Amino acid sequence: MLPQVVLVDGVPRCVIRPTDQKALDRFVRNSRKWLQAGNAEAKCTYRPADDTERAVWTDAFELHKAAGSDEESFFGIPLICAAAMAAAPSE
Repeated sequence: MLPQVVLVDGVPRCVIRPTDQKALDRFVRNSRKWLQAGNAEAKCTYRPADDTERAVWTDAFELHKAAGSDEESFFGIPLICAAAMAAAPSE
C-alpha cells in the first residue's frame, strides 16, 4: 500500500505505510487517543500522501534502514515535528 496521511480534523498528523486496508483501519483505531491529543471529539481520517509528505516518509524510512533496521519494522512518522520545523524561521 502507498504511504497514507492520517488527519485529525483535516490537519495532517502522521504519514504511515500500512500493508493493507485492515492495517490502516487498525492503526487509526488503536492510535486514536494519541492522534486526537486530548480532543475526544476530533475526527480521524486518512488520504494518500502528497509528494512532500511522501518525501518525509521516505527520508525517515531511509534513516531507519541506514541504522541497520529491517524494512518490515518501519511503519510511519509523525508530521507534527516536520510541520513545525518547516514553519520555524531559519537562522
